[in-house]
Amino acid sequence: MNPSYDLAACRREIPVLQRLIPLANCSHSPLTTATRQALDDYRDSLDQDVMNWDGWMEQVDGAKQEFAALIHAEPDEIAMAPSVTAAVASLASALPLQAERRRVVLSGAEFPSVGHVWLAREPGGVAVDWVPMVQGMPPALEQFQQAVDERTLLVGAAHAYYGNGALQDVAAIARLAHRQGALILVDAYQTLGVRPVDVRAMDIDFLVSGCHKFLMGIPGIAFLYVRRQLIPRLHPTLTGWFGRADIFAFDPTLLDWAPDARRFEMATPPVAAACAARAGLALIRRTGVAAIQEWVLKLSGLLSTECRARGLSISGPQDPAARNGVTALICPGDADEIEDELRGLGVLAAARGQAIRLAPHYFTSPQDLTRALDALTPLLGSP
Repeated sequence: MNPSYDLAACRREIPVLQRLIPLANCSHSPLTTATRQALDDYRDSLDQDVMNWDGWMEQVDGAKQEFAALIHAEPDEIAMAPSVTAAVASLASALPLQAERRRVVLSGAEFPSVGHVWLAREPGGVAVDWVPMVQGMPPALEQFQQAVDERTLLVGAAHAYYGNGALQDVAAIARLAHRQGALILVDAYQTLGVRPVDVRAMDIDFLVSGCHKFLMGIPGIAFLYVRRQLIPRLHPTLTGWFGRADIFAFDPTLLDWAPDARRFEMATPPVAAACAARAGLALIRRTGVAAIQEWVLKLSGLLSTECRARGLSISGPQDPAARNGVTALICPGDADEIEDELRGLGVLAAARGQAIRLAPHYFTSPQDLTRALDALTPLLGSP
């Protein structure tokens, strides 16, 4: 069993594979030679030039271009932020409330920070309503149909649940929201890099993601997509000098707006993280998201079959096609302790709640999975 690309060549670009099996990609991906080179180049520019803003901003713009291409958007629809939390907060500060439209309907599968941002807006008039999880699964579409009405301003839906990788049909949720005149915000942190996303075809209004999971970057950077037609009517109150029409006007008395998605940016961009993000995004695009999805789905199927054979219980959807590639195994004990023990055995997994998550990626081999399960099975108390 092999992917459609050169797996051996991909693995040579990830030095840590010589001593560890990285299966925590839903939490943090390993460093590639391309990403390391991008960071080394930035460090060299600091050593040699002290500051090189023209060169650094070229990296920032290049990262935006790569992200836009990945999701089938245009670069002027992309804003950069230091985190998804900051990106959502900027967006939340821009949405105009109306007397008849104040409801924000959120899936129970949201990452906590996203929910916290909207809850913090309630004193200003936002009314947050939740579509709850059901037995560890994201809400069904029928639950959204019951929750979204003509009073709804925005619907939030994570593309995949961070706890066990369960996918939500965000395109269907978008259609439902738009029928009621509402907007949709998609958190694609857990899917970009392993699942194709087309914001045009899926009719998505806003999308956020960081880069240090399946996009092979590092922490400290995130992207916000804003549908071009919506930009002119949105004026974020969480703002700064990078959101101005001319960032070099240096006029503290003037509050105008960049004509594109840059109006959602606040301050000096995270240059080092942008360099790494650009390299990681380019690598994913070169490899091909469709090819990665195909390979990860095969690996997830292999994991599911082997887990059942070993008597291990999977949290969430049993069908690998209904997950983002994550296989979350239920732990009878402390999942964090099991994560630590696995690290000592050369396997990087990601604990979350009462589960230990195994998240293969484009560079993972079937042999990696066998070795990981050989290490994990005794820790979970199975024969």
